[in-house]
Amino acid sequence: MRRDALGILKAALRAADAGEAVRRRFRITDSQLRAGPVRLSLNRFDRVYLVAVGKAAAPMAAAIEKILGARLTGGIVVTKHGHASARLKRMEVFESSHPIPDETGAEAALQVAQLARELNARDLVIVAVSGGASALLPAPLAPVTLAIKKATTDELLRAGADIFELNAVRKHLSALKGGRFAALAYPATIVGLLLSDVIGDPPDVIGSGLTAPDVSTCDDALRVLNKYEPSCKIPDRVRQAIERGQETPKPGDAIFDRVHNVIVGSNRLALAAAATEAKARGYRTLVLSSSMQGESREIARAHAQILREVIASGNPVRPPACLLAGGETAVTVRGAGKGGRNQEFALAAAIDLQSSPNCLVLSAGTDGTDGPTDAAGALASGDTIRRACLMDLDAVKSLAGNDSYPFFDALGDLIRTGPTGTNVMDIHLLLAGDRKS
Repeated sequence: MRRDALGILKAALRAADAGEAVRRRFRITDSQLRAGPVRLSLNRFDRVYLVAVGKAAAPMAAAIEKILGARLTGGIVVTKHGHASARLKRMEVFESSHPIPDETGAEAALQVAQLARELNARDLVIVAVSGGASALLPAPLAPVTLAIKKATTDELLRAGADIFELNAVRKHLSALKGGRFAALAYPATIVGLLLSDVIGDPPDVIGSGLTAPDVSTCDDALRVLNKYEPSCKIPDRVRQAIERGQETPKPGDAIFDRVHNVIVGSNRLALAAAATEAKARGYRTLVLSSSMQGESREIARAHAQILREVIASGNPVRPPACLLAGGETAVTVRGAGKGGRNQEFALAAAIDLQSSPNCLVLSAGTDGTDGPTDAAGALASGDTIRRACLMDLDAVKSLAGNDSYPFFDALGDLIRTGPTGTNVMDIHLLLAGDRKS
């Protein structure tokens, strides 16, 4: 089952490949650009630029650069440290920090803003956005500084804020997000190619909506601060900036008349490919959801109970079975340990599945990075806790301290893929073997 689980994950990652996602939805035929349902004559434009931001920015940019060829005037790529493996000829490349922004990202944001300001009505800009763009391209609005924005992001992440809440705050502190890049680039034409790492694929939340009208408001951002402020320290200047700040561009604004956003890849596509691979390996498959969210350990326990039911009664699907889910959970940090939401998911599942026969859980981030670690996630089975006890590892203590990484590292059950070149949230995989196996 371990070999099968890793093979199924590999199939999901292949389907979510960022370069392939671009090639499926973006092409040029007889000087006509096609992006999903969008059709544009390239003869209308004097210059074509590319801005690619996110963990999958490099492979997306490489695919776009190859498709455009000599038509591409130039552009900027901003990605996470260690993720700029693709060779790019016409692009300036920045590697910055995620999930906490840094000075390199701020410098990249200045360059992106300058490029946007120089565009005119005869220009076309392709904006490729993937997960991580919000942190990788920080452009704080005065009086908020980069240091203040970093502190705010860190506090909200540690308090367990989800991506919708986090981005509602970040958009209202940014000179580029929440549709403000589109405002700077107007009247140029924009084609946004969005690789979704957000539940439901809302364009205004993917990368904090560089090219999309913002449906969140300053009041929404303040509600997020009020929700978490008792347990985290939000700098006073953040609240003041949102209270006094101007609203982000909203749906119906004329600046979006020349903006076309296309979803090129998502968690659903990865889950579909995983299901196909699981069937080929002899498992009855069931996709539970592509929109899992909530506290990681609680979601894991719910999944563990479903897996126990499959083993005990054959409901909702008889073994050998593969249950699949996707989404993005959150971790409320209570301890000082090392780990990520997927490793915490696997650890909580292992505790609930101890002594259960013929079962295995895999939880991994499709970008290859789970929290501030070099692992994508971890594997757990009904035998994990027994093996841990033989090595004097305390699963309950590790979970309480958010210390899942050393626990699974000692067991040899971390999943290390390296940077995958994509980012479509997380994959949760539950296998139930035949009772006779």
